[in-house]
Amino acid sequence: MRLRRFGTLITAVGLAAALSACGSSSSSSGGGSAAGGGGAPSIAIVSKGFQHQFWQAVKKGAEQEAQKEGATISFVGPPTEQDVEQQLTMLTNALNRKPAAIGFAALDSRSAAPLLQQAQSEKIPVVAFDSGVDSDIPVTTAATNNKAAAAEAAKHLAAAIGGTGQVAMVVHDQTSRSGIDRRDGFIEWMKANAPGIQLLPPQYGGGDQAKSADITKSIIAANPNLKGIYGSNEGSATGVIKGVQESGKTGLAIVGFDSGKAQVDAIRGGAMLGAITQNPIGIGEQVVSAAMKAIKGQSLPKVIDTGFFWYDKSNVDDPKIQAVLYQ
Repeated sequence: MRLRRFGTLITAVGLAAALSACGSSSSSSGGGSAAGGGGAPSIAIVSKGFQHQFWQAVKKGAEQEAQKEGATISFVGPPTEQDVEQQLTMLTNALNRKPAAIGFAALDSRSAAPLLQQAQSEKIPVVAFDSGVDSDIPVTTAATNNKAAAAEAAKHLAAAIGGTGQVAMVVHDQTSRSGIDRRDGFIEWMKANAPGIQLLPPQYGGGDQAKSADITKSIIAANPNLKGIYGSNEGSATGVIKGVQESGKTGLAIVGFDSGKAQVDAIRGGAMLGAITQNPIGIGEQVVSAAMKAIKGQSLPKVIDTGFFWYDKSNVDDPKIQAVLYQ
Protein backbone atom coordinates (compact mmCIF):
# COMPACT_ATOMS: atom_id res chain seq x y z
CA MET A 1 0.00 0.00 0.00
CA ARG A 2 2.80 2.42 0.84
CA LEU A 3 4.54 1.60 -2.42
CA ARG A 4 1.35 2.23 -4.35
CA ARG A 5 0.84 5.60 -2.65
CA PHE A 6 4.45 6.54 -3.30
CA GLY A 7 4.06 5.70 -6.99
CA THR A 8 0.92 7.82 -7.19
CA LEU A 9 2.77 10.72 -5.58
CA ILE A 10 5.63 10.45 -8.10
CA THR A 11 3.12 10.41 -10.96
CA ALA A 12 1.40 13.52 -9.61
CA VAL A 13 4.71 15.33 -9.21
CA GLY A 14 5.71 14.39 -12.75
CA LEU A 15 2.39 15.63 -14.14
CA ALA A 16 2.75 18.93 -12.30
CA ALA A 17 6.25 19.38 -13.70
CA ALA A 18 5.02 18.66 -17.23
CA LEU A 19 2.21 21.17 -16.87
CA SER A 20 4.53 23.86 -15.58
CA ALA A 21 6.87 23.30 -18.53
CA CYS A 22 4.09 24.28 -20.94
CA GLY A 23 3.91 27.83 -19.68
CA SER A 24 6.10 30.40 -18.20
CA SER A 25 5.94 33.50 -16.15
CA SER A 26 7.72 36.28 -17.94
CA SER A 27 10.53 38.34 -16.49
CA SER A 28 7.86 40.93 -15.70
CA SER A 29 5.75 38.35 -13.91
CA GLY A 30 4.87 38.74 -10.29
CA GLY A 31 2.50 37.00 -7.93
CA GLY A 32 -0.90 35.81 -8.99
CA SER A 33 -2.81 38.33 -6.94
CA ALA A 34 -4.50 41.39 -8.39
CA ALA A 35 -1.50 43.45 -7.35
CA GLY A 36 1.97 42.02 -7.77
CA GLY A 37 5.14 43.35 -6.28
CA GLY A 38 4.93 47.08 -5.57
CA GLY A 39 1.18 47.12 -6.22
CA ALA A 40 1.54 46.40 -9.95
CA PRO A 41 -1.64 44.94 -11.51
CA SER A 42 -1.30 41.24 -12.36
CA ILE A 43 -2.55 40.01 -15.75
CA ALA A 44 -2.86 36.26 -16.37
CA ILE A 45 -2.60 35.33 -20.06
CA VAL A 46 -3.74 31.90 -21.26
CA SER A 47 -2.84 31.27 -24.90
CA LYS A 48 -3.82 28.50 -27.31
CA GLY A 49 -0.35 26.99 -27.33
CA PHE A 50 3.23 27.47 -26.40
CA GLN A 51 5.31 25.56 -28.96
CA HIS A 52 4.81 27.63 -32.11
CA GLN A 53 6.94 30.68 -32.80
CA PHE A 54 3.71 32.66 -33.15
CA TRP A 55 2.87 32.25 -29.45
CA GLN A 56 6.39 33.10 -28.38
CA ALA A 57 6.07 36.35 -30.34
CA VAL A 58 2.71 37.11 -28.66
CA LYS A 59 4.40 36.52 -25.30
CA LYS A 60 7.22 38.90 -26.23
CA GLY A 61 4.76 41.64 -27.15
CA ALA A 62 2.85 41.13 -23.89
CA GLU A 63 6.07 41.36 -21.88
CA GLN A 64 7.11 44.54 -23.65
CA GLU A 65 3.77 46.24 -23.04
CA ALA A 66 3.62 45.07 -19.42
CA GLN A 67 6.97 46.70 -18.79
CA LYS A 68 5.71 49.97 -20.29
CA GLU A 69 2.45 49.84 -18.36
CA GLY A 70 3.94 48.85 -15.01
CA ALA A 71 2.03 45.56 -14.92
CA THR A 72 3.08 42.01 -14.12
CA ILE A 73 2.05 39.09 -16.34
CA SER A 74 2.04 35.34 -16.47
CA PHE A 75 1.84 33.59 -19.84
CA VAL A 76 0.87 29.93 -20.25
CA GLY A 77 -0.46 27.65 -22.95
CA PRO A 78 -0.99 23.91 -23.48
CA PRO A 79 1.58 21.74 -25.29
CA THR A 80 -0.51 21.58 -28.48
CA GLU A 81 -3.55 23.34 -29.89
CA GLN A 82 -5.59 20.16 -29.44
CA ASP A 83 -5.35 20.16 -25.63
CA VAL A 84 -8.67 21.84 -24.82
CA GLU A 85 -9.06 20.29 -21.37
CA GLN A 86 -5.54 21.25 -20.36
CA GLN A 87 -6.16 24.83 -21.47
CA LEU A 88 -9.33 24.96 -19.36
CA THR A 89 -7.31 23.73 -16.38
CA MET A 90 -4.84 26.55 -16.98
CA LEU A 91 -7.68 29.07 -17.13
CA THR A 92 -9.10 27.66 -13.89
CA ASN A 93 -5.71 28.01 -12.19
CA ALA A 94 -5.41 31.58 -13.48
CA LEU A 95 -8.81 32.47 -12.03
CA ASN A 96 -7.90 30.91 -8.70
CA ARG A 97 -4.97 33.34 -8.42
CA LYS A 98 -7.43 36.29 -8.57
CA PRO A 99 -5.56 38.42 -11.13
CA ALA A 100 -6.62 41.96 -11.97
CA ALA A 101 -7.44 40.84 -15.54
CA ILE A 102 -7.18 37.81 -17.82
CA GLY A 103 -6.14 37.47 -21.46
CA PHE A 104 -7.63 34.36 -23.07
CA ALA A 105 -7.24 32.78 -26.54
CA ALA A 106 -9.83 30.00 -26.64
CA LEU A 107 -9.16 26.64 -28.24
CA ASP A 108 -12.86 25.84 -28.02
CA SER A 109 -15.08 28.88 -28.39
CA ARG A 110 -17.85 27.43 -26.20
CA SER A 111 -16.34 25.12 -23.61
CA ALA A 112 -14.90 27.95 -21.50
CA ALA A 113 -18.33 29.52 -20.89
CA PRO A 114 -18.64 28.50 -17.20
CA LEU A 115 -15.17 29.84 -16.44
CA LEU A 116 -15.93 33.12 -18.19
CA GLN A 117 -19.08 33.38 -16.08
CA GLN A 118 -16.92 32.88 -13.00
CA ALA A 119 -14.58 35.65 -14.09
CA GLN A 120 -17.53 37.97 -14.61
CA SER A 121 -19.02 37.15 -11.20
CA GLU A 122 -15.66 37.87 -9.59
CA LYS A 123 -15.37 41.15 -11.54
CA ILE A 124 -12.19 40.04 -13.34
CA PRO A 125 -12.21 41.56 -16.84
CA VAL A 126 -11.39 39.15 -19.67
CA VAL A 127 -9.65 40.23 -22.88
CA ALA A 128 -10.11 37.66 -25.65
CA PHE A 129 -7.34 37.42 -28.22
CA ASP A 130 -6.49 35.57 -31.43
CA SER A 131 -9.78 33.64 -31.20
CA GLY A 132 -12.97 35.14 -29.92
CA VAL A 133 -15.43 33.21 -27.79
CA ASP A 134 -19.18 32.71 -28.11
CA SER A 135 -19.87 35.06 -25.23
CA ASP A 136 -20.43 38.74 -24.50
CA ILE A 137 -18.31 38.53 -21.37
CA PRO A 138 -14.91 39.54 -22.84
CA VAL A 139 -14.50 43.31 -22.68
CA THR A 140 -12.87 43.23 -26.13
CA THR A 141 -11.23 40.84 -28.59
CA ALA A 142 -7.76 41.62 -29.99
CA ALA A 143 -7.40 39.60 -33.17
CA THR A 144 -6.68 39.45 -36.86
CA ASN A 145 -9.72 39.73 -39.12
CA ASN A 146 -9.35 36.05 -39.94
CA LYS A 147 -12.09 35.89 -42.56
CA ALA A 148 -10.59 38.77 -44.53
CA ALA A 149 -7.08 37.33 -44.17
CA ALA A 150 -8.20 33.89 -45.38
CA ALA A 151 -9.93 35.53 -48.34
CA GLU A 152 -6.64 37.24 -49.22
CA ALA A 153 -4.87 33.86 -49.19
CA ALA A 154 -7.61 32.40 -51.41
CA LYS A 155 -7.26 35.26 -53.89
CA HIS A 156 -3.52 34.68 -54.31
CA LEU A 157 -3.90 30.92 -54.64
CA ALA A 158 -6.65 31.26 -57.24
CA ALA A 159 -4.51 33.64 -59.29
CA ALA A 160 -1.52 31.28 -59.11
CA ILE A 161 -3.45 28.33 -60.58
CA GLY A 162 -5.35 30.33 -63.19
CA GLY A 163 -8.72 30.09 -61.46
CA THR A 164 -9.28 26.39 -62.24
CA GLY A 165 -8.53 23.02 -60.69
CA GLN A 166 -8.73 21.18 -57.38
CA VAL A 167 -7.70 22.89 -54.15
CA ALA A 168 -7.34 21.25 -50.73
CA MET A 169 -7.51 22.76 -47.25
CA VAL A 170 -5.66 21.62 -44.12
CA VAL A 171 -7.25 23.53 -41.24
CA HIS A 172 -6.05 23.61 -37.64
CA ASP A 173 -9.46 23.02 -36.04
CA GLN A 174 -13.20 23.53 -36.30
CA THR A 175 -13.80 24.60 -32.69
CA SER A 176 -11.83 27.84 -32.27
CA ARG A 177 -13.06 31.07 -33.80
CA SER A 178 -9.82 31.43 -35.77
CA GLY A 179 -10.12 27.93 -37.22
CA ILE A 180 -13.73 28.49 -38.24
CA ASP A 181 -13.11 31.93 -39.74
CA ARG A 182 -9.96 30.95 -41.62
CA ARG A 183 -11.81 28.00 -43.12
CA ASP A 184 -14.98 29.90 -43.96
CA GLY A 185 -13.24 33.01 -45.25
CA PHE A 186 -11.23 30.89 -47.68
CA ILE A 187 -14.26 28.87 -48.85
CA GLU A 188 -16.54 31.89 -49.21
CA TRP A 189 -14.05 33.84 -51.34
CA MET A 190 -13.47 30.87 -53.64
CA LYS A 191 -17.19 30.22 -54.11
CA ALA A 192 -17.91 33.87 -54.85
CA ASN A 193 -14.92 34.65 -57.05
CA ALA A 194 -13.43 31.45 -58.49
CA PRO A 195 -16.22 29.19 -59.82
CA GLY A 196 -13.68 27.17 -61.81
CA ILE A 197 -11.97 25.94 -58.64
CA GLN A 198 -13.16 22.71 -57.04
CA LEU A 199 -12.65 22.86 -53.27
CA LEU A 200 -12.08 19.52 -51.60
CA PRO A 201 -13.65 19.08 -48.12
CA PRO A 202 -11.47 20.63 -45.39
CA GLN A 203 -9.29 18.25 -43.39
CA TYR A 204 -8.34 18.98 -39.78
CA GLY A 205 -4.84 18.44 -38.42
CA GLY A 206 -5.08 20.12 -35.04
CA GLY A 207 -2.26 22.50 -35.96
CA ASP A 208 0.14 19.56 -35.57
CA GLN A 209 2.90 19.46 -38.17
CA ALA A 210 3.23 15.67 -38.33
CA LYS A 211 -0.51 15.05 -38.54
CA SER A 212 -0.94 17.81 -41.13
CA ALA A 213 1.89 16.30 -43.20
CA ASP A 214 0.22 12.88 -43.13
CA ILE A 215 -3.13 14.42 -44.12
CA THR A 216 -1.41 16.24 -47.00
CA LYS A 217 0.17 13.03 -48.29
CA SER A 218 -3.21 11.29 -48.17
CA ILE A 219 -4.87 14.14 -50.07
CA ILE A 220 -2.20 14.08 -52.76
CA ALA A 221 -2.43 10.30 -53.15
CA ALA A 222 -6.22 10.44 -53.54
CA ASN A 223 -6.28 13.48 -55.87
CA PRO A 224 -3.68 13.25 -58.67
CA ASN A 225 -5.04 16.40 -60.35
CA LEU A 226 -4.61 18.57 -57.25
CA LYS A 227 -3.31 22.06 -58.04
CA GLY A 228 -3.10 23.84 -54.69
CA ILE A 229 -3.23 23.48 -50.91
CA TYR A 230 -4.02 25.95 -48.13
CA GLY A 231 -2.73 25.56 -44.55
CA SER A 232 -4.59 27.66 -41.99
CA ASN A 233 -1.93 28.23 -39.30
CA GLU A 234 1.78 27.77 -38.63
CA GLY A 235 1.59 24.06 -37.78
CA SER A 236 -0.83 23.30 -40.61
CA ALA A 237 1.17 25.19 -43.25
CA THR A 238 4.50 23.73 -42.14
CA GLY A 239 2.93 20.27 -42.19
CA VAL A 240 1.62 20.86 -45.71
CA ILE A 241 5.09 21.88 -46.90
CA LYS A 242 6.58 18.75 -45.31
CA GLY A 243 3.85 16.48 -46.69
CA VAL A 244 4.27 17.79 -50.24
CA GLN A 245 8.03 17.32 -50.04
CA GLU A 246 7.71 13.79 -48.68
CA SER A 247 5.15 12.86 -51.35
CA GLY A 248 7.48 13.92 -54.14
CA LYS A 249 4.69 15.91 -55.77
CA THR A 250 5.81 18.97 -57.72
CA GLY A 251 4.00 21.93 -59.21
CA LEU A 252 1.57 22.50 -56.33
CA ALA A 253 0.77 26.06 -55.24
CA ILE A 254 0.89 26.23 -51.43
CA VAL A 255 -0.41 29.15 -49.40
CA GLY A 256 -0.58 29.42 -45.65
CA PHE A 257 -0.99 31.43 -42.49
CA ASP A 258 1.66 32.76 -40.10
CA SER A 259 5.39 33.22 -40.65
CA GLY A 260 7.49 30.73 -38.73
CA LYS A 261 11.01 30.05 -39.98
CA ALA A 262 10.05 26.94 -41.95
CA GLN A 263 7.44 28.92 -43.89
CA VAL A 264 9.72 31.86 -44.59
CA ASP A 265 12.47 29.49 -45.75
CA ALA A 266 9.98 27.65 -47.99
CA ILE A 267 8.83 30.93 -49.55
CA ARG A 268 12.40 32.07 -50.15
CA GLY A 269 13.21 28.69 -51.70
CA GLY A 270 10.11 28.55 -53.89
CA ALA A 271 8.41 25.59 -52.19
CA MET A 272 5.61 27.82 -50.94
CA LEU A 273 3.85 30.56 -52.90
CA GLY A 274 3.18 32.86 -49.94
CA ALA A 275 1.31 33.30 -46.70
CA ILE A 276 -0.57 35.64 -44.43
CA THR A 277 1.46 37.01 -41.57
CA GLN A 278 -0.28 38.40 -38.55
CA ASN A 279 1.21 40.83 -36.06
CA PRO A 280 1.75 38.62 -33.00
CA ILE A 281 3.92 41.08 -31.09
CA GLY A 282 1.21 43.67 -31.68
CA ILE A 283 -1.43 41.20 -30.48
CA GLY A 284 0.48 40.66 -27.23
CA GLU A 285 0.86 44.41 -26.76
CA GLN A 286 -2.85 45.01 -27.38
CA VAL A 287 -3.89 42.30 -24.89
CA VAL A 288 -1.97 43.96 -22.08
CA SER A 289 -2.95 47.48 -23.12
CA ALA A 290 -6.64 46.53 -23.24
CA ALA A 291 -6.41 44.69 -19.92
CA MET A 292 -4.92 47.76 -18.25
CA LYS A 293 -7.69 49.97 -19.65
CA ALA A 294 -10.31 47.51 -18.38
CA ILE A 295 -8.68 47.46 -14.94
CA LYS A 296 -8.95 51.26 -14.88
CA GLY A 297 -12.60 51.15 -15.96
CA GLN A 298 -11.99 52.68 -19.36
CA SER A 299 -14.23 51.80 -22.32
CA LEU A 300 -12.97 49.53 -25.10
CA PRO A 301 -14.15 48.74 -28.64
CA LYS A 302 -15.82 45.37 -29.20
CA VAL A 303 -12.95 44.29 -31.47
CA ILE A 304 -9.36 45.47 -31.80
CA ASP A 305 -8.21 44.63 -35.34
CA THR A 306 -4.50 43.80 -35.12
CA GLY A 307 -3.98 43.63 -38.90
CA PHE A 308 -2.43 41.20 -41.39
CA PHE A 309 -0.15 41.20 -44.44
CA TRP A 310 0.29 38.95 -47.47
CA TYR A 311 3.95 38.14 -48.10
CA ASP A 312 5.73 36.13 -50.76
CA LYS A 313 9.13 35.99 -52.44
CA SER A 314 8.64 39.45 -53.93
CA ASN A 315 8.22 41.32 -50.64
CA VAL A 316 9.54 39.09 -47.85
CA ASP A 317 12.50 41.44 -47.38
CA ASP A 318 10.37 44.60 -47.29
CA PRO A 319 10.98 46.34 -43.93
CA LYS A 320 7.21 46.50 -43.32
CA ILE A 321 6.99 42.71 -43.67
CA GLN A 322 10.20 42.01 -41.79
CA ALA A 323 8.75 43.89 -38.81
CA VAL A 324 5.89 41.38 -38.46
CA LEU A 325 7.67 38.11 -39.23
CA TYR A 326 8.38 35.92 -36.21
CA GLN A 327 10.83 33.36 -37.49
